[in-house]
Amino acid sequence: MKIQAKNSNEAIWKDLYARTKLPEQLAPLQEMATNLWWVWNHEATDLFERIDAGLWEKTEGNPALFLQKLSHKRMNELTADQEMTGRISHVYSLFRNYVQAPPDRSRPSVAYFSMEYGLTSVLKIYSGGLGILAGDYLKEASDSNIDLVAVGFLYRYGYFTQSLSMDGQQIANYEAQDFNQLPLAQMLDDAGEPLVLEVPYPERTVYAHVWKVSVGRVPLYLIDTDIEENSDWDRFITHQLYGGDWENRMKQEYMLGIGGMLLLNRLGIKKQVYHCNEGHAALINAQRLADCIRNEKLDFNEALEVVRASSLYTVHTPVPAGHDYFDEALFGKYMSGFAEKLGIGWQDFIDMGRENPGSSEKFCMSTFALNTCQEANGVSWLHGQVSRQMFAPNWKGYFPEELHVGYVTNGVHMPTWTASEWKTYYAKVFDPNFLNDQSNKAIWEAIQLAPDAEIWDIRKKLKNKLVDYIKVVYRDNWLKNQGDPLKVVSLLEKINPNALMIGFGRRFATYKRAHLLFTDLDRLAQIVNNEKCPVQFVFTGKAHPADGGGQGLIRHIVEISRRPEFLGKILFLENYDMRLASRLISGVDVWLNTPTRPLEASGTSGEKAEMNGVLNFSVLDGWWYEGYKPGAGWALTEKRTYENQEYQDQLDAATIYHMLEDDIIPLYFSKNSKGYSPEWIQYIKNSISQIAPDYTMKRMLDDYISRFYNKLASRSAELAEGNYALAREIVEWKRDVAAHWNAVAVESFRHNDSMAHVVVGEDNVFQVVIDRKELKGAVGIDFVCTREHPESHTLEFISTTPFALVKEEGSRLHFELKMKASEFGHLKVGFRMYPVHGKLPHRMDFPYLRWIQPE
Repeated sequence: MKIQAKNSNEAIWKDLYARTKLPEQLAPLQEMATNLWWVWNHEATDLFERIDAGLWEKTEGNPALFLQKLSHKRMNELTADQEMTGRISHVYSLFRNYVQAPPDRSRPSVAYFSMEYGLTSVLKIYSGGLGILAGDYLKEASDSNIDLVAVGFLYRYGYFTQSLSMDGQQIANYEAQDFNQLPLAQMLDDAGEPLVLEVPYPERTVYAHVWKVSVGRVPLYLIDTDIEENSDWDRFITHQLYGGDWENRMKQEYMLGIGGMLLLNRLGIKKQVYHCNEGHAALINAQRLADCIRNEKLDFNEALEVVRASSLYTVHTPVPAGHDYFDEALFGKYMSGFAEKLGIGWQDFIDMGRENPGSSEKFCMSTFALNTCQEANGVSWLHGQVSRQMFAPNWKGYFPEELHVGYVTNGVHMPTWTASEWKTYYAKVFDPNFLNDQSNKAIWEAIQLAPDAEIWDIRKKLKNKLVDYIKVVYRDNWLKNQGDPLKVVSLLEKINPNALMIGFGRRFATYKRAHLLFTDLDRLAQIVNNEKCPVQFVFTGKAHPADGGGQGLIRHIVEISRRPEFLGKILFLENYDMRLASRLISGVDVWLNTPTRPLEASGTSGEKAEMNGVLNFSVLDGWWYEGYKPGAGWALTEKRTYENQEYQDQLDAATIYHMLEDDIIPLYFSKNSKGYSPEWIQYIKNSISQIAPDYTMKRMLDDYISRFYNKLASRSAELAEGNYALAREIVEWKRDVAAHWNAVAVESFRHNDSMAHVVVGEDNVFQVVIDRKELKGAVGIDFVCTREHPESHTLEFISTTPFALVKEEGSRLHFELKMKASEFGHLKVGFRMYPVHGKLPHRMDFPYLRWIQPE
């Protein structure tokens, strides 16, 4: 018998992660590496860099990976170095004193939900402004000692890494993250095994692991469905941020909302306020309603009162098309079972996501959020106005100006985005309590007394760091993309730190109008090639992979930058991320922003620039509409001259050239014998003292607490008292109104003169008698004054004046209004009746009304 020549089964492999074990003296480094406190505390990052500068750069500033790769030899050297071990102990002491501080119980506790968080470039779970804002929010919540917990996703591929082809075409590269090399920890169950979250989806269960990111004192829990227990279809849920088709988006928002609340339930976490950062998280309230009905034994309407009273929805988009809408069939595929859980019909449930209940509209997550959150807000003053206009159809009969939708203007986390040079300088010239009192302009005013030369030295140092960074980091990329090494060498030589450097960094959406600068290339060439007053422009940004227009714009800018007259004068830096952003917003001289008004909800990149003495040149839109101060930056008017956008773009481009040529460039180059412009330095001082204090994340968080969190926590607690007695009372009152509202009758309506001819300044008396019939509660009446717009013929709100209840006879209510007419011209006035309950937060909570016909 012949002996078999081969006998081998298929190889069996098992994942094995070999980690460096740190000596006891170095153990504090591990604890600090897994808490993102190091992101905004330069003492920590300086420490890691000092340990091994080459390795720190090679690991891209990721301390978790850095420690894994730290050599045994270097560890032994460190343990023998008393100066280094002493430095480690000092930084660790700062860290422990910080994280051990108990939360401030005098302010409401918060659960925060967002699809993305921009905390560090190391953790690729963000795409742009929305995520950066959420990340900054967690950092400031930590600094301010707020009892806050956050929920999001741990994406396997995150958002894409951008590279450019030879012809300037954007290439989106999705690179898998190795979670074991990131500064986070996997949550374990009581048996020490990975915690598995079970989320019921239609006809199946989707399983998820949970990871914890410690953001200083704040825990961020990230859901991860890319595990073996799931099908490939469900593993994809947390593969990409904003990736896949509409069904995957539905699955993601289901997981964030339903799964996010189930996760907090599993961890035993309850908070006073639940904050949806955009409509993506709206379904948290579907799960909260179901929990409330099951656990508190309330019916649907009672549960809705309770859930709504503790919920806030923040909108970040200024146009209806930016919200998520789902076909009824797709939405029903995932949510049809919830109607039964809530004890209501399917039609009632899906109508909670429609502006017009009973219609065939798609289900809108934002509308559902508005209907299940007591409070809502935009992210700047102007965006608040735009949001009221956008959401007005949800509350018919009320004008946008009357709505409860508020605003909190976005801010930035100062310790994260302020360069260490400025942080050191601020610590030197500002009050020692500065970081705890960032909105106090009196503290910032001290910058006015700083020597001009010291301000200029910081600005020069930061610009040189940016130039060095560009030359080192982008040299290889340009060699790859430009093809001609000599051209790349020439390009690098032309990057001039003595030039006025203007930066433009943001998402390449068409409304951002990055193309404006290139409207007149001959004029632009004259600007950048002035030998006495050299100017350079640095562009960066990503376009969504599905946005062909944005990608075309990037390619157009790259093509222009390669022309001989623009080589080295116009740069496009690929792969805009937090690391590059921090260099740009601190290194350029001017930050340029040219959006189509009012499509910039807020914008925060210019606010980051403010913290670093970089001056803004922007359209009066978003935050700059509020922030602009003459003598501290430059502004393009918010007013339109042309309805035709192409004509308006041409006018705005001409204005940009004019302001550069006549104002900005001459100011910068009006240099004295010491090599700087005193007038430019004064602009910097004005910018820091007059603008920066209003746009910190500290101010923003304080605004959320004072404008929303306090009232939500207070009212929700009031509703819950006595086994939800007040919630039940309000629901009974609403039921009574719903049953009897149509029967309420207007018995009489009298006016002391003709309604058609009113004389300004003369007294007018209106008297109305209402028979409320079987209605138990009170009603109110408004006098509503409007004016018709001469072109659009829409009604423009002027004012409302309430009637006074002067007598009550059984079911009859006698109202009277005495007023002097104060508006001239052709007006349109109306009279509006509405139900009244003293414990409603605002009229939009129960928007019943009826317009009354005067006699």
